[in-house]
Amino acid sequence: MVDRSIIVLTARDQEQQKVIALDAGADDYVTKPFALGELLARMRTAIRHAQHVAPESSTVRVGDLRFDLTARLVFRREELVHFTPLEYKLLVTMLKHGGKVLTHRFLLREVWGPQDSQETHYLRVFVASLRRKLEDDPARPRYILTEPGVGYRFAVE
Repeated sequence: MVDRSIIVLTARDQEQQKVIALDAGADDYVTKPFALGELLARMRTAIRHAQHVAPESSTVRVGDLRFDLTARLVFRREELVHFTPLEYKLLVTMLKHGGKVLTHRFLLREVWGPQDSQETHYLRVFVASLRRKLEDDPARPRYILTEPGVGYRFAVE
């Protein structure tokens, strides 16, 4: 299996165009004009993320978090953290796509199904709950980052 990342370079700066690109499978986007240094940094990040979380891995470490995907357990500083089934499904979905921008629509379809793909308030409630359980300061998250108007990104560094 070859890991790949897709970075969209575009002159279109409208939110809807970004959402369409991300929903179509892009992992990140850069809007013109951009500095070459920014593009290279985003490429290095994409490469790190593609190498960091292997789908075959049963145990994944991110900062002070440890995910045992086989046993369906999550530890924060080696202390077991309890999640509801939907919280766990959302968290693992974000983890498996670590570092990539996941749109609201994508997350809703993956976790709740196509019938709820417009219910973004579900995400706000569940992301807030995940942050309370995982973050030192939920108001300044380290792991679950908001991409305003687009969705969320799980930071895997």
